[in-house]
Amino acid sequence: MNKFVWLGLALISGMVLPIQASLNAKVGKVLESGVAASLLSFVVGGLSLVMYIVFSSETINTQAFKSIPALGWIAGLLGAFYVTIVIFTIPRIGPALTFSLIVAGQMIVALILEHFNLLVAQQHSINLPRILGMLLIIGGVILIRKF
Repeated sequence: MNKFVWLGLALISGMVLPIQASLNAKVGKVLESGVAASLLSFVVGGLSLVMYIVFSSETINTQAFKSIPALGWIAGLLGAFYVTIVIFTIPRIGPALTFSLIVAGQMIVALILEHFNLLVAQQHSINLPRILGMLLIIGGVILIRKF
């Protein structure tokens, strides 16, 4: 696929996160449990993926699961942590501040991962333009928090 398609898909996926999180927070309020709302989100997502696999030409090499490194299994735990924390956070500080902090946190860790070539496809050193970009993101968080 064209690089611009991937850029667009990344942008769209970022746009749906606050919607998903806000809906999850509403479900958490109805269920009176953020953890139950998170579980429901993962069950519905998991069932959606199963349906996709069943009705598409996608195949899964079940033998490959044996070669997943131990750290690979932590991704599911991190996903559960993320979704659950967002469900609890949005009603308390709002989606704009929640996601501005999430983006800032993502960028800080992404820069570190790329700099030290950890878990990434390509190494990119931290340099002045990247530091300035990060400072702009942090400035945005401060503005969203203040106003």
